[in-house]
Amino acid sequence: MKFSAQEEFGLRCLLQIARLGPGGSLTIPEIAKHEGMSPTHVAKLLMILRRDGFLVSTRGQQGGYALAHPADRTYVGDVLASLGGKLYDDGFCERHNGEEECRHHVDCSVRALWMSIQSAVDGIVATLTLADLLENKDVAPNVTLFAEPRRPLNLK
Repeated sequence: MKFSAQEEFGLRCLLQIARLGPGGSLTIPEIAKHEGMSPTHVAKLLMILRRDGFLVSTRGQQGGYALAHPADRTYVGDVLASLGGKLYDDGFCERHNGEEECRHHVDCSVRALWMSIQSAVDGIVATLTLADLLENKDVAPNVTLFAEPRRPLNLK
Protein backbone atom coordinates (compact mmCIF):
# COMPACT_ATOMS: atom_id res chain seq x y z
CA MET A 1 0.00 0.00 0.00
CA LYS A 2 1.44 3.36 -0.96
CA PHE A 3 0.70 7.01 -1.44
CA SER A 4 3.72 8.25 -3.34
CA ALA A 5 5.49 11.56 -2.94
CA GLN A 6 4.69 12.22 -6.59
CA GLU A 7 0.95 11.96 -5.91
CA GLU A 8 1.18 14.10 -2.77
CA PHE A 9 3.33 16.84 -4.31
CA GLY A 10 1.46 16.85 -7.63
CA LEU A 11 -1.84 17.31 -5.84
CA ARG A 12 -0.35 20.10 -3.74
CA CYS A 13 0.90 21.88 -6.88
CA LEU A 14 -2.59 21.71 -8.39
CA LEU A 15 -4.10 23.07 -5.19
CA GLN A 16 -1.70 26.03 -5.24
CA ILE A 17 -3.03 26.95 -8.68
CA ALA A 18 -6.66 26.21 -7.78
CA ARG A 19 -6.48 28.62 -4.81
CA LEU A 20 -6.15 31.48 -7.27
CA GLY A 21 -9.59 30.84 -8.72
CA PRO A 22 -10.67 30.79 -12.36
CA GLY A 23 -8.04 32.14 -14.73
CA GLY A 24 -5.32 32.28 -12.10
CA SER A 25 -1.90 30.98 -13.01
CA LEU A 26 1.47 30.39 -11.39
CA THR A 27 4.96 29.86 -12.73
CA ILE A 28 7.18 26.92 -11.84
CA PRO A 29 9.40 29.07 -9.56
CA GLU A 30 6.33 30.45 -7.74
CA ILE A 31 4.94 26.98 -7.08
CA ALA A 32 8.36 25.69 -6.04
CA LYS A 33 8.72 28.53 -3.53
CA HIS A 34 5.20 28.02 -2.08
CA GLU A 35 5.73 24.27 -1.68
CA GLY A 36 9.40 24.23 -0.70
CA MET A 37 10.26 22.03 -3.67
CA SER A 38 12.92 22.27 -6.34
CA PRO A 39 11.84 23.91 -9.61
CA THR A 40 13.03 20.77 -11.43
CA HIS A 41 10.69 18.56 -9.42
CA VAL A 42 7.77 20.96 -9.89
CA ALA A 43 8.44 21.06 -13.65
CA LYS A 44 8.31 17.26 -13.82
CA LEU A 45 4.99 17.13 -11.96
CA LEU A 46 3.43 19.93 -14.01
CA MET A 47 4.51 18.23 -17.24
CA ILE A 48 2.57 15.10 -16.21
CA LEU A 49 -0.48 17.12 -15.15
CA ARG A 50 -0.44 19.16 -18.38
CA ARG A 51 0.00 16.05 -20.53
CA ASP A 52 -3.00 14.43 -18.84
CA GLY A 53 -5.24 17.47 -19.30
CA PHE A 54 -5.36 18.97 -15.81
CA LEU A 55 -3.32 22.07 -16.64
CA VAL A 56 -2.78 24.44 -19.52
CA SER A 57 0.42 26.39 -19.92
CA THR A 58 1.09 29.82 -21.36
CA ARG A 59 4.55 30.94 -22.47
CA GLY A 60 6.04 34.36 -22.13
CA GLN A 61 6.34 37.18 -19.62
CA GLN A 62 2.79 36.70 -18.32
CA GLY A 63 2.94 32.92 -18.71
CA GLY A 64 2.41 30.17 -16.23
CA TYR A 65 0.22 27.19 -15.48
CA ALA A 66 -3.55 27.36 -14.98
CA LEU A 67 -6.22 24.75 -14.37
CA ALA A 68 -7.64 23.31 -17.59
CA HIS A 69 -11.02 22.79 -15.88
CA PRO A 70 -12.71 24.44 -12.90
CA ALA A 71 -11.64 23.15 -9.48
CA ASP A 72 -15.16 21.85 -8.83
CA ARG A 73 -14.88 19.59 -11.89
CA THR A 74 -11.36 18.32 -11.27
CA TYR A 75 -11.60 15.04 -9.36
CA VAL A 76 -8.89 13.98 -6.94
CA GLY A 77 -9.21 10.35 -8.06
CA ASP A 78 -8.36 11.29 -11.64
CA VAL A 79 -5.39 13.37 -10.49
CA LEU A 80 -4.02 10.56 -8.31
CA ALA A 81 -4.45 8.04 -11.13
CA SER A 82 -2.50 10.34 -13.44
CA LEU A 83 0.33 10.80 -10.96
CA GLY A 84 0.74 7.24 -9.80
CA GLY A 85 -2.07 4.81 -9.40
CA LYS A 86 -3.75 2.98 -6.59
CA LEU A 87 -2.85 2.58 -2.94
CA TYR A 88 -3.26 -1.18 -3.21
CA ASP A 89 -2.12 -2.95 -6.35
CA ASP A 90 -3.68 -6.41 -6.46
CA GLY A 91 -0.93 -7.43 -8.86
CA PHE A 92 1.33 -7.40 -5.81
CA CYS A 93 -0.14 -10.74 -4.76
CA GLU A 94 1.00 -12.28 -8.02
CA ARG A 95 4.60 -11.11 -7.95
CA HIS A 96 5.67 -10.16 -4.44
CA ASN A 97 7.71 -13.29 -3.73
CA GLY A 98 8.95 -14.00 -7.23
CA GLU A 99 6.80 -17.09 -7.67
CA GLU A 100 4.20 -17.58 -10.37
CA GLU A 101 1.45 -17.43 -7.74
CA CYS A 102 1.59 -16.34 -4.12
CA ARG A 103 1.68 -19.34 -1.80
CA HIS A 104 -1.07 -17.72 0.30
CA HIS A 105 -3.32 -16.93 -2.67
CA VAL A 106 -6.17 -19.27 -1.69
CA ASP A 107 -6.43 -18.23 1.95
CA CYS A 108 -4.82 -14.79 2.04
CA SER A 109 -5.79 -13.22 5.32
CA VAL A 110 -4.86 -9.64 4.48
CA ARG A 111 -5.91 -9.27 0.86
CA ALA A 112 -9.53 -8.59 1.86
CA LEU A 113 -8.34 -5.82 4.16
CA TRP A 114 -6.33 -4.07 1.44
CA MET A 115 -9.13 -4.51 -1.09
CA SER A 116 -11.63 -2.98 1.37
CA ILE A 117 -9.35 -0.05 2.07
CA GLN A 118 -8.77 0.50 -1.67
CA SER A 119 -12.51 0.37 -2.32
CA ALA A 120 -13.16 2.96 0.41
CA VAL A 121 -10.41 5.25 -0.89
CA ASP A 122 -11.66 4.88 -4.49
CA GLY A 123 -15.17 5.79 -3.36
CA ILE A 124 -13.94 8.92 -1.63
CA VAL A 125 -11.54 10.27 -4.26
CA ALA A 126 -13.90 9.51 -7.16
CA THR A 127 -16.31 12.19 -5.93
CA LEU A 128 -13.88 14.54 -4.18
CA THR A 129 -12.85 17.64 -6.15
CA LEU A 130 -10.07 20.17 -5.78
CA ALA A 131 -12.73 22.66 -4.68
CA ASP A 132 -13.76 20.28 -1.87
CA LEU A 133 -10.17 20.13 -0.65
CA LEU A 134 -9.85 23.91 -0.76
CA GLU A 135 -13.01 24.22 1.34
CA ASN A 136 -11.65 21.67 3.86
CA LYS A 137 -14.80 19.66 3.28
CA ASP A 138 -15.24 16.55 5.46
CA VAL A 139 -14.30 14.02 2.82
CA ALA A 140 -15.55 10.82 4.43
CA PRO A 141 -18.01 11.45 7.25
CA ASN A 142 -19.61 8.01 7.14
CA VAL A 143 -16.92 5.61 5.97
CA THR A 144 -16.92 2.26 7.75
CA LEU A 145 -14.50 -0.42 6.63
CA PHE A 146 -15.42 -3.17 9.05
CA ALA A 147 -18.04 -3.72 11.72
CA GLU A 148 -17.01 -3.55 15.36
CA PRO A 149 -15.81 -6.88 16.77
CA ARG A 150 -18.56 -8.83 18.55
CA ARG A 151 -16.39 -9.64 21.53
CA PRO A 152 -13.15 -8.21 22.85
CA LEU A 153 -9.97 -10.01 21.94
CA ASN A 154 -8.26 -11.84 24.78
CA LEU A 155 -4.57 -11.23 24.26
CA LYS A 156 -3.35 -12.91 27.47
